[in-house]
Amino acid sequence: MSKVTSEIEQLAMPIVEELKLELVDVEFVKEGRDWFLRVYVDTPEGNIDIDQCAQVSEKLSEKLDESDPISQNYFLEVSSPGAERPLKKEADYIKAIGQFVHMKTYEAVNGMKVFEGYLKSFTDEGAEIDMLIKTRKVKVLIPKDKIANARLAIDFSKHKEF
Repeated sequence: MSKVTSEIEQLAMPIVEELKLELVDVEFVKEGRDWFLRVYVDTPEGNIDIDQCAQVSEKLSEKLDESDPISQNYFLEVSSPGAERPLKKEADYIKAIGQFVHMKTYEAVNGMKVFEGYLKSFTDEGAEIDMLIKTRKVKVLIPKDKIANARLAIDFSKHKEF
C-alpha cells in the first residue's frame, strides 16, 4: 500500500464507519495523463446504492479540501467494488468462503499461477480452493504469502459449486 492510499484510507475510514459502510479498497492510479483516486465502499450485505456512494464522495471531498495529501490534480471516484469484489483483508476471505474466486500467485503453486474455484477455507496456512482441472475436481492449498491478488468471480461453468 502506498503512502497516499494509506493516508486516504485514514481519512475515509471514519466517514465510512459513520455511514455504517465498509471501506473495501483505495487506489491512486494514473491513466493516460490523468490521475484517479478511487475509493470502493460497500454495505456489509453487499448492496450499496448510488446515494450512499454520493454521501461518501461529498464527505470525503470536504475532508480532502481541508488537508489533501495528494499534490497533483486528480479525479475522485467513489463506487461499489462490483460483482468481482477484491479480497484484501482476512475478513474478506472469510466472508467469501463457499463462493467462486479468482486468485493469482507471485510464484507457481502446483505448477500454476492462476486459480479459479470455490473457496473452501482460509486459515493461517492459506486459501483452500476446490477447482476443476480439465474434468478432474482437485483441492489446492495456496499459501497466504504466495497470494498476489484475489477477487470474487462469476462461475460461467456448468459445474456450479461442487
